[in-house]
Amino acid sequence: MSIWTRIANALSDLTHGEGLSAAFEALRQEPEQTMQFTIGVIGLFAKVAKADGQVTTDEVRAFREVFQIAKKDEAHAARVYNLARQDVSGFETYANTLARLFRNNMDTKEYLMEGLFHIAIADGKYDPAEDDYIQRVAQIFEIPDAEFRRIRARCVPDAPKDSYDILGVTPDMPLEDIREVWRKTVRNTHPDRLMAQGLPEEAITLATKKMMAINRAWEEITQIHSNT
Repeated sequence: MSIWTRIANALSDLTHGEGLSAAFEALRQEPEQTMQFTIGVIGLFAKVAKADGQVTTDEVRAFREVFQIAKKDEAHAARVYNLARQDVSGFETYANTLARLFRNNMDTKEYLMEGLFHIAIADGKYDPAEDDYIQRVAQIFEIPDAEFRRIRARCVPDAPKDSYDILGVTPDMPLEDIREVWRKTVRNTHPDRLMAQGLPEEAITLATKKMMAINRAWEEITQIHSNT
């Protein structure tokens, strides 16, 4: 039985309100890491789409880009997502679940942040309410403010961008030192490495997006150095 089927079965007699929260809470207690991960991400990702007051088809599509959903599970996944996105209340529960699950894994928490940004900007704008929501999640994840700004610069088109910030280096560092930071980041971010650790497919998808941004930043920095 797939994760989506198990979740849908738990919600089979529920439509809204406390019953939905109670069902999610019960499933959240299951020891299986993939189940806890999926429950937490559904809650966070569905609710960020509602943070600006409306859920668009673009945001729903962005959710599906992060989650790899089998054809047979599409109906179950759609129902769970639609119930979770009814309002933003209670998102801290899901954030705390993921923070606990990955308390010693900052990389995965950063991938989740990138997924939230991916959905938030899917409708072509980044609303202040969405920024407040994602910042609050970052605080629960214990992500430093400077790192939050770096992730936002990487993910939000209109955010101030600086390749050095994205890579986590400074312009006064020697290029070889920056190269080492880039290499280490790529190694730690590579999807194959994360797959070997047993992380869910959703985390692998987000890692791929991060690695692309890191590589773009490195290319821009090398171009800057070649012109000086």
